[in-house]
Parts: sequence; structure tokens; C-alpha cells
Amino acid sequence: MYQTLTFLHSTFRWLILLSLLYAIFRAYRGCFSDKVFSKTDDSVRHWTATIAHIQLVLGITLYSQSPIIKYFWNNFSEAKESFDLLFFGLIHIFLMLFSIILITIGSAVSKRKTSDKEKFKTMLIYFLIALLIIFIAIPWPFSPLAHRPYFR
Repeated sequence: MYQTLTFLHSTFRWLILLSLLYAIFRAYRGCFSDKVFSKTDDSVRHWTATIAHIQLVLGITLYSQSPIIKYFWNNFSEAKESFDLLFFGLIHIFLMLFSIILITIGSAVSKRKTSDKEKFKTMLIYFLIALLIIFIAIPWPFSPLAHRPYFR
């Protein structure tokens, strides 16, 4: 089960990144060209948040099943000295939770705005900040924080 969760979580990362990039593109275009916030824009907003929530469920499930995390919490005083363990035990999960909270708030607030420009602007700001945090928190192969392959 652990390997399946790892594969799903790693693969789903690409869906959330693509979804966020597309939503940010649409929000940027709508914000700076005075477009109408269409049903498609609303669907992109909704599905971006939904994909983020699915990734959150996969991530929390993986976190609860991970032998790395179990070792981290069972041997905290020793494990906190290893930055790799500290990254996955605390940093990764807190940054990702924060980014998904931003996506959720941005989605909810933009949905309730009255003007189209405000909807686009809210979506753009919240989703862009969340994307930047996600880029930092992903253990890329080139990351100085933690290294993992592009696909597992």
C-alpha cells in the first residue's frame, strides 16, 4: 500500500501543478484584459481546489503510513538532526498544508466576489502564492532541501 500511495502522490503532483499553472494563466489573462469570469473560469477554479484536496488526502494518508515519518516521530531527538528527515517530518507537510489552505481560501473568496476583475485578481494572488510555496516544498531532484525523482 505504501508504494501505491507514494506513486499516486508523486503522480498527482503533476496534476496539481498543471492545474495551478492553468488557473493562474486564466486568472492573469482575465485580470489584465477585462474578460468576463466565465463558467469555464469557475470550473477551473473549482477543479484546481478539488485536485489540491485530493492530493492533500493522498499526502496525509501517505504521511500516516510512511516508515520515514514513523521513524522521525519515534526517534525525534535523533531524527531532527537529519535535515532530510526533518524536511519530510515537518517542513514538507506544513508548507503543503499552508498552500492548500491558500488555494481553498482563494477559491472560496474569488467565488464570492461580485466583479469579474476581483474574481480573477483574488484567484491570481492566492493561487500564485500557493504555487510558489508548493515549488519550494516539493522534493525535486535538484532541490537543496530534499531529493526525490520526478516520478516514483
